[in-house]
Amino acid sequence: QVHLAESGGGSVQPGGSLRLSCTASEFTYSMGWFRQAPGEGRVGVASMNNDHSVTYGDFVKGRVTISRDAAKTTVYLQMNDLQPGDSAMYYCAAGALPGRWYYLDASDFPYWGQGTQVTVSS
Repeated sequence: QVHLAESGGGSVQPGGSLRLSCTASEFTYSMGWFRQAPGEGRVGVASMNNDHSVTYGDFVKGRVTISRDAAKTTVYLQMNDLQPGDSAMYYCAAGALPGRWYYLDASDFPYWGQGTQVTVSS
């Protein structure tokens, strides 16, 4: 069982930036970030596989960068030019199957963190 712990959420003004972090209890092949606003489904923001291939959600529009540390137990999400529409609970997810590529389908990821809240308002 892989345990994930997110941090870095908070409140920012429109145009601001945040860097989210997620640390896994052990090595995982793929990690990703999803977000969920009240009353909406969980939407994929970004994911990175073991070969460093990256997938971003279409709504990201170049404002977000995903990265991982060398040990591949921590994933980061740098978010810039945040807007009120970005307000949501952000969840970290991990996939543990070797040789499998994970993208932005939440149902593919077996491990999830508890989430960190991001609020963008003036």
